[in-house]
Amino acid sequence: MGRFTSYFPILAWGRTYSSAQLTDDGLAAIIVTIMLIPQSLAYALLAGLPAHIGLYASILPLVVYAIFGTSSALAVGPVAVISLMTAAAIGNLGLTDPTQLIVAAAVLAGLSGIILLVMGILRMGVLANFLSHPVVAGFITASGIVIALSQAKHILGVDASGHNIIQLLSLLWAERDAVHWPTIYIGLPALGFLFWIRAGLKPLLRAIGVSEWLAGLAVKLGPVVVIIVTILFTKMLHLDMQGVSIVGVIPQGLPGLTVPGLSVLDFDTELWIQLAGSAFLISIIGFVESVSVAQTLAAKKRERIFPDQELIGLGAANIASSLSGGYPVTGGFSRSVVNYDAGAATPAAGAFAAIGIALATLFLTPFLYYLPKASLAATIIVAVLSLVDLSVLKRSWVYSKADFTAVLLTLSGTLLIGVEIGVTLGVIASISLYLLKTARPHIAVVGQVGRTEHFRNVLRHQVRIWDNLLSVRVDQSLYFANARALEDFLTAHIAESKSVRHVVLQCSAINEIDASAIESLEAINEKLHSMNVSFHLSEVKGPVMDRLNRIAFTTHISGQVFLSHMDAVKALTADIPSHISVPKVEGASPRSYMK
Repeated sequence: MGRFTSYFPILAWGRTYSSAQLTDDGLAAIIVTIMLIPQSLAYALLAGLPAHIGLYASILPLVVYAIFGTSSALAVGPVAVISLMTAAAIGNLGLTDPTQLIVAAAVLAGLSGIILLVMGILRMGVLANFLSHPVVAGFITASGIVIALSQAKHILGVDASGHNIIQLLSLLWAERDAVHWPTIYIGLPALGFLFWIRAGLKPLLRAIGVSEWLAGLAVKLGPVVVIIVTILFTKMLHLDMQGVSIVGVIPQGLPGLTVPGLSVLDFDTELWIQLAGSAFLISIIGFVESVSVAQTLAAKKRERIFPDQELIGLGAANIASSLSGGYPVTGGFSRSVVNYDAGAATPAAGAFAAIGIALATLFLTPFLYYLPKASLAATIIVAVLSLVDLSVLKRSWVYSKADFTAVLLTLSGTLLIGVEIGVTLGVIASISLYLLKTARPHIAVVGQVGRTEHFRNVLRHQVRIWDNLLSVRVDQSLYFANARALEDFLTAHIAESKSVRHVVLQCSAINEIDASAIESLEAINEKLHSMNVSFHLSEVKGPVMDRLNRIAFTTHISGQVFLSHMDAVKALTADIPSHISVPKVEGASPRSYMK
């Protein structure tokens, strides 16, 4: 039963669901529903889809996540970055028929859901770690800039579409004489009002005595005010007759259930294959964003998130979105924070919000007919610009040039080429730089600190060393890419130190030794033996020792395996005089214990 419950978390929290939790979840759902309606419409347009597709993607996925998800605060639905990636993916297909675009987006959601579901079942949540935080930060920052520029056409009333800033800026400049002033009169005030709300409304409300919670809620409901006001203005002034682009007719009613890409019982195999690569990138980015938000909010509530189960929850939600005519979804930061602040007690809050969206789809869609696209664009621009953080470049430059390189590649690739290329470059850069860094592991000759049992780098500390003993510490697990580096290091030092009779490899930092590294250690043992030098190991961790014992490595090395490095020094330097090393690293202190 425990195993079954782990796959269906609703069975765990559902058994103890109380009326107090129902009240908390209901209130949170009302607030999130009000926020989700404009967001869902806006993000669907960002994805290059009709606005109502955003509503469809905000109904069934929320219900399904409530069954399979583990976060009580995470609100699943369309988000800005995934919407942009969706637009790029289906835009590359060259489709012009809106119906075909809708089908392609649903296929993309289905593929993403299958990928996430399989990863969750196989407990492969660790794969998301290949996207380092600097790469994700660079990607989100670049995506925010691209998204904001892509929405400028709706504010200006021009036709300028593109997937990178070069295309967007050049097209916007080319259309500079075609700007539509009635649209600007709607878009710019909406944009200015939303920016003011974010910066000035909360302090103003707090100054007149409004509570922190209500002031924060008022700020988050700003887009709803903009939508209501601009709809009324557009309808009363007949701005649609003056060329202002509006959402228009939104189908009234709930979406039907269907398998996308299925025609007369035949799958559109080519479409699924074309979208597979994009679906994989969307899955990884969506999972990283979602689980980051979920873990942050769970820490505040002292709850626990299970990443592998989150993969299953998000996978099921995306499959549900696909079957109900939606597009890829994930956990969004802004709506999840609102859900948390509103007091959501269980994942049921998401299911209740889905009911609210369903009711809006049934009864409010006629009212949305006169909604200007400029208002939705203003909502998107204000939301995504809050994600832009160019300081990541400075921070990564100061801390790690390798991380800076990965961030710069991701940022520039996303801005100058496109979102898929940008995130791909980031992943490749992160993995390549990791391999390069670990292929040259930090290897230190160590000596004894005073009369203690501590051993530190001879280049950084004044330590005791012995002429007959070479103590070496590798600060990295040994694997195929770096095993030869240790062999070269030892060979070079033995060639320079004719008096060395023992080499001790301190293994305190070695967590893994793969087959290639074992071969290299065998070669080191044989080479040292031919030089009349014994090869010893010290402080080998249990799991590593278990694997070494399986192949009887420890029985045929020329030396011994010592429990501690101090034991090795005592046994191998008896009656051998020591002397003190002179640190060579500038600024190193004899009292410093920096490694």
